[in-house]
Order: sequence, then C-alpha cells, then structure tokens
Amino acid sequence: MTDSGSFPINRVLITGGAGFIGAHLAQRLIADGIEVVALDNLNDYYDPQLKRDRMAALTQGPLFTHVNLDLADREGVAALFRAQRFEVVVNLAAQAGVRYSLVNPHAYVDTNLVGFVNILEGCRHSGVGHLVYASSSSVYGANTRMPFSVHDNVDHPVSLYAASKKANELMAHTYSHLFGLPTTGLRFFTVYGPWGRPDMALFLFTRAILANQPIEVFNNGDMERDFTYIDDIVEGVYRVIHRVPGGDPSWNGDHPDPASSAAPYRLYNIGNNNKEKLLRYIEVLEKCLGRKAEMNMLPMQPGDVRATYADVDDLVRDFDYRPGTTLEVGIAAFVDWYRKYFRL
Repeated sequence: MTDSGSFPINRVLITGGAGFIGAHLAQRLIADGIEVVALDNLNDYYDPQLKRDRMAALTQGPLFTHVNLDLADREGVAALFRAQRFEVVVNLAAQAGVRYSLVNPHAYVDTNLVGFVNILEGCRHSGVGHLVYASSSSVYGANTRMPFSVHDNVDHPVSLYAASKKANELMAHTYSHLFGLPTTGLRFFTVYGPWGRPDMALFLFTRAILANQPIEVFNNGDMERDFTYIDDIVEGVYRVIHRVPGGDPSWNGDHPDPASSAAPYRLYNIGNNNKEKLLRYIEVLEKCLGRKAEMNMLPMQPGDVRATYADVDDLVRDFDYRPGTTLEVGIAAFVDWYRKYFRL
C-alpha cells in the first residue's frame, strides 16, 4: 500500500455516533484525548433510549459532543462542516438491515445515498484529511468463492441495502479521483457484542430464549457467518483512521483492482477470518445463558446469503492486524452486558 502517512488528529466527526460501532469507536478515540463530534438523529428504527444509554455509558466527558442531525439534511450537514474543522470523518451512519430494505427502500436512499453525498461534499469543501466509511460484507451478494476478497468483483448485490453500500464505494472513489479526497472503505462482517443492535440475531436470540420463546432460524439453520466482535472492529477502524491512503502506482486500468486505485482510495474487509455455523453460534449462546433454545426452522429470507467469510490478508499486510476474538469470549461478554442492562 502506498500511503500519505499519518497526521495529527485533534477532532473526528463520527456519523452514527450513538450507534453500536460509533459509540464504541468514540470511546476509544476519547481515551486517546481526541475530541469526538457525534452526528446522530436518534431515529426510531430501534429504541432511541438504547442509543442515549450507549452515549451516556461509553462517551461521557468534555471531549464528546452529540449533534442531533439527520444525515440527509443537506444544509444542516453543510453548516456543521462550515462551523467545525475535522481532520478525519468516520461515516458509520446508515439505514441498516437487509430485511428492512424490502419493506422501506426509501429509507436506504435517504440515508445511505443522499446522506453519503452530503458527507462527501462536506469533506471536499472543508479539507478533511481522511474519510473512513462503513461498507458491508453484504456487497459480496451472489459471490460464492470463499473467503470473500476485496480484489473480487462485487457487481451482483442481492438486496437494496447491499446495493447502497456498493454505491458508497463507487461514490467515494469518484471523490478520491476528482478531488483527491483520501477515502477508505471498510467492509464489516456480522458485528456483535455489548450494546449491540436489537435487530441483530444475538440480541433477538437472547431476548427470546430468556423469555422462553422460540427463536427464528433461517434456511433451516444452514447458515455460516464470519462473526466479528465489536472490539476487533473498533481496533481495525482505529488503525485505519491513522493511516491515510495514497494512490497506488501499480494500479493498471487494463486490469483494474477493485480494492485500490491510482487515486487515494482503498477497501478492506474487517472480519474474524473464520466462518462459523449459525447452529454453533446458538449453541455457545445456550451455554452462556444456561438455557436451551426452542428453534423455529424457517426458509431462507429474500436478500439474505447462506455464508460470509472474510479474507483479511490486506488488513494484516497494511496494518499488522487480524481480528481474533472467539465466540465463547464475545458471546459471554454480550450476555453479561445484556443481563446487567436489562437487570435480569
């Protein structure tokens, strides 16, 4: 990787700063003495109180500021960039969820497309030194060659959510090419852990098992995921923030590498590099809870994929980092948090 090196970071804008990954990342940056401005509109896709509680628990102190603003508010976002200078922007705000994209597609356009353009424009006009943004393992779509590599073509998404994340990567490259804006896209793989989202499997399974209700297991349990613990994701993002990409002098338009460019643009997977069977995930959760799950076996859901598995060789090469938290450790930490938070 050719890069522009590191540079002093005093203030970071995190969009989705009250979200699962955003609040944990803010905590890490604040611990380093870096000021964090968290943009989050606290929408009701899931309980806004959980978002408020995340911020209260993880991000207290004078170095943290919450800005209640919708990413799709063009003038509001522009005004924020005019009012404050950010060395780095980390775009984690998104309308998440594959299945919800079948129900409310316009939410994905408003946040993931319109909102992302607003961020790109803000970075362009205010001289931001590095834009790091969340992509997703969902961009691999119909790909079946494992493990998924950032060097593979990903032109066959199977959900609007995935298409919107692929669009983010294309939009970022355009701004890197036209305006020299350094951008790094991170494809996250099934993030889980304390303070996680209530629409994610671990949260849903835990709530149902403790309530003596059946859990919904799709594709009759024949699913595999590269489950990645939240601390591993944050460590990866933290390292990426501090290293600004430069143009790749070996990039060749005759044989274009999707993961790099002659422009200051890079893509990386952040995953555990270890696909786990969904039924084993449930088994570990059962042990942590001390209860057996009643499973309601269901067919595959539209827009879903059977397996994900991250190739993280580029992450290891460029950042000397490989996620590695085991399911036993990660799920136990989530269960401990869940019982404390809900006083169970």
